[in-house]
Amino acid sequence: MRHTKRPLLAIFVALALLTAACGDDDTAAEGEAVTLRVLVHQNPPMVEFMEDFNSQFEDANPNITVSMSVVNASDLSTVTQTRLTANDVDVIDIFGFSNAAQPYMSDVVPPNWQTLIEAGLLLDITDQPFVENYDTATIEDAGSYEGRVYAVNLGRVSYSGMFVNIDLLEEVGVETPTTWTELVDACDTVKAAGYECMTVGGADGWPIFVGSYGLLGAMFPDQAEFVEALWTGETAWDDETTLVLWERYQTYAQEMLEQGVTGLAHDAAIARYAAGDVAFAPTGVWQAPALEDAGPAFDWTYVPFPGSDDPADNQYLFGKYDQGWAIAADSPNQEAALAYLSAFSDPDNYQAFVNAVGFLPTQPTATLDSKLGAAVAPYIENYRVGFEQYWVMPSGAGQWADGSQGASWFQPFNEWSDYRSLATQSQSDLAAGL
Repeated sequence: MRHTKRPLLAIFVALALLTAACGDDDTAAEGEAVTLRVLVHQNPPMVEFMEDFNSQFEDANPNITVSMSVVNASDLSTVTQTRLTANDVDVIDIFGFSNAAQPYMSDVVPPNWQTLIEAGLLLDITDQPFVENYDTATIEDAGSYEGRVYAVNLGRVSYSGMFVNIDLLEEVGVETPTTWTELVDACDTVKAAGYECMTVGGADGWPIFVGSYGLLGAMFPDQAEFVEALWTGETAWDDETTLVLWERYQTYAQEMLEQGVTGLAHDAAIARYAAGDVAFAPTGVWQAPALEDAGPAFDWTYVPFPGSDDPADNQYLFGKYDQGWAIAADSPNQEAALAYLSAFSDPDNYQAFVNAVGFLPTQPTATLDSKLGAAVAPYIENYRVGFEQYWVMPSGAGQWADGSQGASWFQPFNEWSDYRSLATQSQSDLAAGL
């Protein structure tokens, strides 16, 4: 997919004229020759967009040549550290800040982004005007450390909702559930009518517990507070409130999910859902394009998983922040790097980026122009970072210590059949590391 160049070119020309107007002489106006070294991770729609962006940026800034390197997402952190240390990069694609080592944690290794900041390798961009183009929650959640801003994040995803087959629910005479009890009743009605309640990619394991992240978030809407309480002992995986969570995990895993999901891969599950005889698919928003490509014959939407019996707790989408931009603190090309991020962050330009990659936007002026975008629009203001973005496993903890994955530990996906016993084991394994 190629993108319209006229709006972007106008932005770049304006920037170039502004730069020229600020110059003291012809040399300043023309600018010194600069090779701007940009590092990004492999994401085909994003890479294609960036190739167009770079070409237009070079046209508007003839003295700047953009040299873009593309690496696998799994290699990005290591390559970033290596190139920053060697002073061999200017602009860095960096994932949203997560899993910070907090003061209440002991004997844990800080994430790479935190290490880079503490080593003075990322530029403080707090006072740059383009930072203001992004919403406050994004800056605080995904690009800040100790009150200073080191990155702007470009998009987020949610994994705590579920796709809803609107036509099927209308056929069996139930409304889209807004509470846990309503969800249980809806599943009973759907199955009594000969259809299936839910499907996920059980063969891959992780889609089981990702499918229940919305249940976890509904039970504990302040995920950061919940992580801290587990670390400090103020709450436990086997206390009265969390036992309700474990019971609902078991209901979800053993009663709501259709039989046979152990043989479905993650990608195959959405194609299975598109067949039209399943009411719900609890999974991430990233599955929306695949669902649309499958051409379902039914109308659908995407809503938060209703894990609580208080509807007010079921209004949140939880997820994580994806790609962002940061600048090397020791870059000899900081002026060009700042101009690059400023141009990218222009609202019109950013909108083109969102259209290309399909992220939930992090600029308040941007909209995701798709069926998914319309579905999630009412929940964007209530977007929250999910548990696994805060959680850091204590050293020495046992294999069952991360209870956020608990739904995937029940039969037929794993060995457990009693939620109370599993909750007790989970807390015991966590306590071993505290």
